[in-house]
Amino acid sequence: MREILGRRRMTLSSMRNAALTCAARWQWPVLPGTTCVGGRLPTLACSCGAADCVVPGAHPADPVLLAATTDPRMVSWWWSEQPYASLILATGAPVDGGHAPCALSLPAVAGARALAEFDACGVRVGPVAATPTRWTLLVAPYGFEELGELLNAHGAVPSSLRFHSDGGYVALPPGLTGHGQVRWQREPSVEAEHGTPWLPRMETLVDVLVEASAAIPDPGSTLAY
Repeated sequence: MREILGRRRMTLSSMRNAALTCAARWQWPVLPGTTCVGGRLPTLACSCGAADCVVPGAHPADPVLLAATTDPRMVSWWWSEQPYASLILATGAPVDGGHAPCALSLPAVAGARALAEFDACGVRVGPVAATPTRWTLLVAPYGFEELGELLNAHGAVPSSLRFHSDGGYVALPPGLTGHGQVRWQREPSVEAEHGTPWLPRMETLVDVLVEASAAIPDPGSTLAY
């Protein structure tokens, strides 16, 4: 029943409209991802068919990640053909005049702790996409060389904290993953001047995210959305 209700929330219009908002209004390159099949929440299987899929219903399949686009005609056609496909953002991908948003993701418990600390310190965060198991903070584009310099200041970085830059991807609302619905924990705040959501710099968030991730058990290489 919970799976059915989740799929009802993901109507053809809601998924396509969300994809068109990202692509046409915000110029975020997106593409359809896999879907969840069979079973029931919180452990739905992935349409990719891999029994050990670590991101069920939340990764690219066909088309591949490089096909991500901001073209509203292609985006509309994709979700007309695959109405329940997940909404995948190609992080750091080149777009006209710059690059797509990047992201940092971490376990939900650590994410909640981090946001509470940001709020207490008056640090502004941007859009935060959440599932029952992981939270994803969207940030301004960054490079791995820049990230590496910042992480060198830490003795160790938990593997549960993931970095999504050029060549990476994250799932956006309102898709359904194998562990639950993707929703906005913090809604995108669109700046009138630019017409796109405001994004913080990665360096303003990473220290707190490392500390919050280190405070909970590290699942190692296991990653589940």
